[in-house]
Amino acid sequence: WHQTDLSGSLTPAPSPPPALSMDFVAGAVGGVCGVAVGYPLDTVKVRIQTEPKYTGIWDCVRDTYHREQLRGFYRGLSLPVCTVSLVSSVSFGTYRHCLAHICRVRYGSADVKPAKTDITLSGFASGLVRVFLTSPTEVAKVRLQTQTQAQQRRRPSASGPLATPPTCPVPPAGLPAGPKYRGPLHCLATVAREEGLRGLYKGSSALLFRDGHSFATYFLSYAILCEWLTPAGHSRPDVLGVLVAGGCAGALAWAVATPMDVIKARLQADGRGRCRYRGLLHCVLTSVREEGLRVLFKGLLLNCCRAFPVNMVVFVAYEAVLRLTQGLLT
Repeated sequence: WHQTDLSGSLTPAPSPPPALSMDFVAGAVGGVCGVAVGYPLDTVKVRIQTEPKYTGIWDCVRDTYHREQLRGFYRGLSLPVCTVSLVSSVSFGTYRHCLAHICRVRYGSADVKPAKTDITLSGFASGLVRVFLTSPTEVAKVRLQTQTQAQQRRRPSASGPLATPPTCPVPPAGLPAGPKYRGPLHCLATVAREEGLRGLYKGSSALLFRDGHSFATYFLSYAILCEWLTPAGHSRPDVLGVLVAGGCAGALAWAVATPMDVIKARLQADGRGRCRYRGLLHCVLTSVREEGLRVLFKGLLLNCCRAFPVNMVVFVAYEAVLRLTQGLLT
């Protein structure tokens, strides 16, 4: 068992069971704090990526507030709040314990300082594990975040529909007007009923590409920055160092993830009436053909601006929980 300090070097934990549990608990606390900070901007990001009518961040913010007031920025929040603790817990826990396993296999001990390749592989594994937990909740989140615009404008995209678009399940005629999805759980049940299990994992291929390499970037950049920001004679950075390292790591990870995040959002939102995209590659080619290469970077600035404060909070909360429990156990 192990505990990881801020510089990325591994030191013995006070006792095996708490070390195992605290990696997961600290990740859960950090994740909840992060989603509380970043969700409104996440809603804006999703709408910019899926709605061609918006010309920029401020245009989307203004339109959302005008139509839906503040509650529009928090559509679909309840499900991420309920699930993010589990997802973040699994992400951080998988990373730490995968790293320990790699070090034991390569160096014979989990207490040695890992190489950058070890950190990268552990981060990549953490990203892959997340996908199986997050795909259904991401589908619900994106559908809830975009359903208002979709219902207000029953028209094809600015570039026109496909010549022979595949058919998606549609609700029966004669239903009363109003939002199709009444909440996260109702959204999940509706998608499962109309589109089957595949509907709940729509866009999971893009999610795999997004989270794998972005989490490798996330943990690697955090470890490197913490090492740079650790004062001479200390084993870990101070709170300011954690804030800077966490914020920068989050921004770098989202810079890497944004192209696949755009494709993921479009695939997951593409489930009402007639589907425009037949799969990952078709979505990429269609989006680039109709809107140019810059479509893959829609929301990049917003992603990075949102990621900085969110991941400052995530890592400070994460490290605070680890230090608190370490202090209580010693």
